[in-house]
Amino acid sequence: MKTFLPGATIGILGGGQLGRMLVLAGRAMGYRFHVYEPGGPSPAGSVANTETNAPYDDEAALTAFAKSVDVVTLEFENIPVEALERVAAHAPVHPGPNVLHICQHRQREKAFLRESGLPHVPFAYATNCEELALAVAQIGYPCVIKTAAFGYDGKGQLKLASADAASDPQQLWQQLGNPPKVVIEQWIEHAGEFSVICARSADGSSVTFPIGENEHRHHILHQTLVPARLDENKRAAAEALGKRVAELLQVVGLITVELFLTRDGNWLINELAPRTHNSGHYSIEACRTSQFAQQIRAICGLPLGSTELLKPAVMVNLLGDLWPQNSMPNWCQLLRDSRVQLHLYDKGQARAGRKMGHFTLLGESSVDALAKEAGELFAELQHTPEASEMRQV
Repeated sequence: MKTFLPGATIGILGGGQLGRMLVLAGRAMGYRFHVYEPGGPSPAGSVANTETNAPYDDEAALTAFAKSVDVVTLEFENIPVEALERVAAHAPVHPGPNVLHICQHRQREKAFLRESGLPHVPFAYATNCEELALAVAQIGYPCVIKTAAFGYDGKGQLKLASADAASDPQQLWQQLGNPPKVVIEQWIEHAGEFSVICARSADGSSVTFPIGENEHRHHILHQTLVPARLDENKRAAAEALGKRVAELLQVVGLITVELFLTRDGNWLINELAPRTHNSGHYSIEACRTSQFAQQIRAICGLPLGSTELLKPAVMVNLLGDLWPQNSMPNWCQLLRDSRVQLHLYDKGQARAGRKMGHFTLLGESSVDALAKEAGELFAELQHTPEASEMRQV
């Protein structure tokens, strides 16, 4: 693999907050950035050197973008594989189209896990309401129905607690938006949700970040605790799973493996994300190398950096629900704690459920004590008076 040294231009497909943080990390390393985002001026584009706003099926725009950069990466999965293939004809793309093809579609992802002998949640498929009824009966209750493509943060999902909830399969299919295919998974009463982020280079070397212990609210990640409260055997097993997935997929870049810990102490892989991850934001301050700097190292052929945890940390997501109408939350109240690092994503209009930023609390105490303090800070932020008018975009 060719090495791309500082001064090279990195192309990013997608202009969200993950791309924004990637640009901010890479500019400090001396790289230039060109963002391709169909949706108009974006959080990532606002800090990049160049931004192209065009659809993913615009062949001329994609070709021009690819010819203007040295290497390309992606910041989320909902990109047509055909777009990656077109870009890959002119510039190296990491991770490659095959990785995206598997990870952006739940059926292909589950099939990969099963065929690879990796531990996974029991599942079945359906392509219409009649097959849905059979698949739900096969998996049993409780279960969750997920659209096979373009789902995240709980979107495109329905939980069925009992047979009564599945009495009208046609209505369920309509609720899901009449998708071409769904995956039906057994509902896991787990002992915890965790994520392991693995970075892998083209030469096969790999390293994992400290495992994050995740808490979700309404299907959206609320906070991540690091170090995760796990014994060494479970920690080592999770890290081995992350490296195994990266190796089997031949990832160049980062891949996040989301895990359930069952009540009997076994790991099950829930989902894969071939990119940096919300649960890895703590690494910006808490690790020797952040997940974003590590992605740049991996895709540019540089040696991977140390992922040593410098201090325990709790990362808390800030959703649009916190924003009073037409104003900002009181950041001064939050920042009175000098250990807090605040990150806002410059997304403009706040909406309920929209990820607007996060804060990370670093400390010397146990992660339990730190989680309690982070919870108190978040509660204060929810109830403090308005701070200032919000700039509308």
